[in-house]
Amino acid sequence: MIFGITTFTLMHVVLSLIGILAGLVVAGGLASGKLLGRWALVFLVTTVLTSVTGFGFPFVTLLPSHIVGIVSLVVLAAVVVAQYVKHFAGAWRRIYAAGVVLATYLNTFVLVVQLFRRLPALIVSAPTQSEPPFAITQLLVLALFVWLGLAADRGFRAASIGPS
Repeated sequence: MIFGITTFTLMHVVLSLIGILAGLVVAGGLASGKLLGRWALVFLVTTVLTSVTGFGFPFVTLLPSHIVGIVSLVVLAAVVVAQYVKHFAGAWRRIYAAGVVLATYLNTFVLVVQLFRRLPALIVSAPTQSEPPFAITQLLVLALFVWLGLAADRGFRAASIGPS
């Protein structure tokens, strides 16, 4: 590893937070019928790097976080194809919108898990992450992203946006 684990972790977290923020901005743009090209590029780069750097942490067995990373990379590959290869033609417009929202959700899901593992007040409320506060939080996050996904699909499908 080129960096120490603390620096590597900080880099991974910063990439993740930027990816989540950019993903929310891009999804909001899609919901209003706008493709925000620079934000979309920031989202793609930081979210891909977040997933890739997640595999840089020491591990012995395949963990749930690795599964999320693999799923995220597959989703992001579809987003890249939708935008840069298919230029949002036909169903690729919907695939793009769904992929942006799903990849952002996956990063946010992991963020919530990490918050409940690291913040003392949240650890007390859900020490094993099987308690109601954790489940309710994840359910609310999921509901928000379902709503955002539907709005992004509706807005982007209705927009007349050419190739980027």
